[in-house]
Amino acid sequence: MENLVSVRNLKKYFNTKEGQLHAVDGVNFDIPTGTTLGVVGESGCGKSTLGRVVLHLLEKTDGQIFFDGKDISDVTPKELHELRRQMQIIFQDPFSSIDPRMSVSQLIGEPLKIYKLVKSKEEYNKRVKEIMDIVGLASRLENSYPHELDGGRRQRIGIGRALILNPRFIVCDEPVSALDVSIQAQILNLMQDLQQERKLTYIFITHNLSVVKHISNDIMVMYLGTAVEKSESKELFKHQYHPYTKALISAIPRIDIDHKMERILLKGELASPINPPDACRFAPRCNYACDVCRQSMPPLEEVTPGHFVACHRVRELNDL
Repeated sequence: MENLVSVRNLKKYFNTKEGQLHAVDGVNFDIPTGTTLGVVGESGCGKSTLGRVVLHLLEKTDGQIFFDGKDISDVTPKELHELRRQMQIIFQDPFSSIDPRMSVSQLIGEPLKIYKLVKSKEEYNKRVKEIMDIVGLASRLENSYPHELDGGRRQRIGIGRALILNPRFIVCDEPVSALDVSIQAQILNLMQDLQQERKLTYIFITHNLSVVKHISNDIMVMYLGTAVEKSESKELFKHQYHPYTKALISAIPRIDIDHKMERILLKGELASPINPPDACRFAPRCNYACDVCRQSMPPLEEVTPGHFVACHRVRELNDL
């Protein structure tokens, strides 16, 4: 299966008074067409920044971005305008990401006007109603405004707006975190159905491991701007080799009352992402850190087929 999106050594630094904040620092991944890459980690680890840099909502500091085999690392405004038709985003907050002064039909149909894809009002209305039906918005809501709707319907507007240009790739930036659990399931099922019907490719950004297990083909775990572990979804939940990933998995609530919880508590303070030293960024919180961990950054290497880990002691600690 060919890769639709590939990223090589992607970096995004922000200038601050104290120095450069390394929000994304040397990340690599491939996403085959029609699959989902889940990106997980604590708040502030660089997940959302990564998604925005891939879409050119933020410009990279260094690295390469490939889309459908073409290098789109540096594009002109005209090229980016055309690229937007193929690459869309669903934002985390369904209320703040849409214009409260526009109705449902106006919000969903606005991209059609921007790209001049319809020739008449009748064609415009037909396209909007088709998308509303696909995302589960009743036609009676077409003249409603965002403040009149609940969170689930607002998020469906965001999904509809992303779909109306028939994109191939969508960055889903925590699209269900602001919703009730029952509504989360509806939105996740909708997104999976749309993926199968339209062969969509997703980056699914979340801090909810139960959600990412449900929807992702591959999972990448991030910590302070770097990827610390990456593998196929089922494999990651069977075998975790990085101490940080093990701690995340141990925190997932379980419904089996007879299961003895073996929660791994992380101690110590987060390392600063501003001018970080050339060392493992998880070392200050790791129970297994040694001198080499504090002296050099571990590379993301393949420790078993298709399973990549960035840890100096990974083989020693996991008997690999």
